[in-house]
Amino acid sequence: MRVQVLCFGVLREVFHVEHFWQELPEGSNVAGLLDHCRATLPEQGRLWDALAVAVNREYAQPADMLNDGDEVALLPPVSGGLTGKIGRMRARSEYSALLKDDKRCRLS
Repeated sequence: MRVQVLCFGVLREVFHVEHFWQELPEGSNVAGLLDHCRATLPEQGRLWDALAVAVNREYAQPADMLNDGDEVALLPPVSGGLTGKIGRMRARSEYSALLKDDKRCRLS
């Protein structure tokens, strides 16, 4: 099967393209695609663990299955951003707190 991989942020520089088509075995999931990317560019080690992934414009989990023709967006943290599971959890927590404190986001 083939999926279209969209590269954002630093990944555009890493892959030297904005998108590419990747052949994967039938039955592959998001984790399998990330494993392939990790094997292709092992020098980017920590980056692969910090990515958010969207499949067909919906956030995806590592176990989510891929289908032929899917569009997979690889979304790295922004420059200076937090990395890893703890960093992602802290970022979500800070974002939630920011929304809670912002009066424009409160329901009357």
